[in-house]
Amino acid sequence: MGKSTENNLKKVFIASSADDEADFIPLITDEDEDILLKSDIPEILPILPLRNTVLFPGVIIPISVGREQSMKLIRDIYKKNKILGTVSQKDPSNDTPQMKDLYSVGTVAQIIRILEMPDGTTSVIIQGKRRFILEEQVKDEPYLIAKVSQLNDIKPKKKDSEFEAIVGSLKDLSLRIIKLSSNIPPEASFAVKNIESSTFLINFISSNSDIKLSDKQSLLEKDDLKKRGIALLEFLVREVQMLELKNDIQSKVKLDIDQQQREFMLHQQMKTIQDELGGSPIEQEIEELKEKGSHKKWNKEVQEVFDKELSKLHRMNPATGEYSVHVNYLQTLLDIPWNTYTKDNFNLKRARRILEKDHYGLEKVKDRILEHLAVLKLKGDLKSPILCLYGPPGVGKTSLGKSIAHALNRKYVRMSLGGLHDEAEIRGHRKTYIGAMPGRIIQSLKKVKSSNPVFVLDEIDKVGRDIHGDPASALLEVLDPEQNSTFYDNYLEMEYDLSKVMFIATANTTSTIHPALIDRMELIDVSGYIVEEKIEIARRHLIPRCLSNHGLKTEHVSFPKSTLGFIIEYYTRESGVRELDKTLAKICRVIAKKVALEEIYNSKLMQSQVVEVLGHPRYKKDKYEGNEYAGVVTGLAWTRVGGEILLVESSLSKGKGKLTLTGNLGEVMKESAVIALEYLKSHSEVLDVPAEIFENWNLHVHVPEGAIPKDGPSAGITMATSIASALTQRKVKGKTAMTGEITLRGKILPVGGIKEKILAAKRANIKEIIISSDNKKDIEEINQIYLEGLTFHYVDDILQVLNIALLKQKVRQPFDFSSQS
Repeated sequence: MGKSTENNLKKVFIASSADDEADFIPLITDEDEDILLKSDIPEILPILPLRNTVLFPGVIIPISVGREQSMKLIRDIYKKNKILGTVSQKDPSNDTPQMKDLYSVGTVAQIIRILEMPDGTTSVIIQGKRRFILEEQVKDEPYLIAKVSQLNDIKPKKKDSEFEAIVGSLKDLSLRIIKLSSNIPPEASFAVKNIESSTFLINFISSNSDIKLSDKQSLLEKDDLKKRGIALLEFLVREVQMLELKNDIQSKVKLDIDQQQREFMLHQQMKTIQDELGGSPIEQEIEELKEKGSHKKWNKEVQEVFDKELSKLHRMNPATGEYSVHVNYLQTLLDIPWNTYTKDNFNLKRARRILEKDHYGLEKVKDRILEHLAVLKLKGDLKSPILCLYGPPGVGKTSLGKSIAHALNRKYVRMSLGGLHDEAEIRGHRKTYIGAMPGRIIQSLKKVKSSNPVFVLDEIDKVGRDIHGDPASALLEVLDPEQNSTFYDNYLEMEYDLSKVMFIATANTTSTIHPALIDRMELIDVSGYIVEEKIEIARRHLIPRCLSNHGLKTEHVSFPKSTLGFIIEYYTRESGVRELDKTLAKICRVIAKKVALEEIYNSKLMQSQVVEVLGHPRYKKDKYEGNEYAGVVTGLAWTRVGGEILLVESSLSKGKGKLTLTGNLGEVMKESAVIALEYLKSHSEVLDVPAEIFENWNLHVHVPEGAIPKDGPSAGITMATSIASALTQRKVKGKTAMTGEITLRGKILPVGGIKEKILAAKRANIKEIIISSDNKKDIEEINQIYLEGLTFHYVDDILQVLNIALLKQKVRQPFDFSSQS
């Protein structure tokens, strides 16, 4: 017997006293039991699944009802004064149990009363009648209804001495458990003593025993009453043993607590003596806090809050948990750099030298940073857009922030926002919570001990959101120059001035950044590097750092430019240099091993040695495929690691005009193919293509490397040219690539990632690029070094593209559509 006994008795008492006219619910007598046994069970019963309880015949229990199906069932049955079937769930956590989720044996129940409790929940008092077994489900809406068969108890013969002994033992053990347990009220012993029916006694004790649900269910499923009593006896003996053991342990623990109380009293006496002598450590701690506070440069509002909290601390009992919370809060106020600033160095020539030294290339980015610093020097405040450096991984976005801090002589702090999904990470938790602390903005300032550092918000595009709030919305206040002078942290419960902090955000893409955040930032595109730039970055920065990290000197290994170019083109595929850095580190580890083992090797690293160390090339160099086949066209694509060339292949076969698209294409790319085909159908006369070809020939468009997902609109003109080449069997102009979106009217729309696509074209030895006229402004902004050796064709519609891209000459062995039609 356990807590359920107390709850059941209490709730039944509530049921019986809910209104003044309620009747007392008596315990079942032998006569009542006979009436229960004579009651018939319908073949079809509505079924109420029970959670964490088992109903036994004759027993009255309260249940809480919350599920909609269960509420409807209860109200329907209560109105009609009918009976229902109750069956326990195998898994109590299942909110929508089906028949397979229930035990097979249950109990017919009658609703005695429905109670609307003060806390808004609904409790129902039910009484068990007869046992039954589930046969089959009839329906499950609006609630579960099943076909059942009644089960009869096998009772022992009258004056069966063994059964009488079992019943007597059960009664004695129950009274013993009630006496030992502090959770069971004394009324329970009165109930047990006054039960006359042996059957009801076994069911009553089974229902109220503190045993597992599965064990209770096994008791209910036993037809033989004597076997049910013996099984229950085993559970009660085990429970008595556990209670006696617990009581024995508690008596031993009481002695330990008495010792602790004695020690506490002695400590209190020692504290009183220390107070008398004037050497209380608590007083010393408070005086230290007061002394530190007197030297802080905070404003009047912060001073008032500090004095108020210190005064409150003085009146607190140091033994309480709240005391340590207040000490931590005051210590945090003291550690925060209120109005503490480092002196800026606005020597822009020095800043340029530092940026040039730390980063090769990125001229446009460096110029914009210097412009930003020039405004700061002249105006004296940072009320200008916050910079957001966006671009592929490994191009130096985060390290640019460190260089800016170095140039200005400011402290540098970086906060990674990747995976951040709790607003409290930005604004902090209220200090009333256990383990509360300020947000990471304030914590970072506390760490660098300055209120004007260069603060890099790394990976701002990867901020998440969930039930704990939206951190991106919290960042709006941080990154708004008009608001961040009064940034409110929940832990401090006061405003903090962030207007002197120089925030710089970094991101890989702007597509996932909150639109309101983008509005508050000035976006600077930090694009990838060409091979020549990567070689210089490796020679100036990566190789010296790699040698230093691995304990090598310049005489141990040298990297010729040709070898570096070989590594970059065949062992890395990225816009930045992060993968290159790791590859060089691997080579340096191999060289370090050779040096340590005093092996003989060639210190001038050759391509053959690279293959020996790194294995065969991991990547193929982007290669132009030629124009010998109709329907094969080279496009240009942007990926997260830079630009790539993209081949589009089209072929025709006899059929009924079906279009097939393969190559793991996304929805936008599929739509581009459909638009291209529809445009060519409507302009077949211009291309001199017979209209019947579209009805009698199937068209298959494929983009190779099918394992890689591809999407985006920029392959529109590439697909249109590929299909047109297949239909006309005309050659595509050699060493030509293209990129642009197509509309149903044949207009060419601009696309993004132009610089990366140009780099990809140069790697593949492309000489001519067809591009939208609206992208001309993007080409003009690109440094001339990237455009050398390339010819650009600016177009407005698809017919211009076809005139440039398709030669009059047909491919070798062209299709003769007329002979095969």
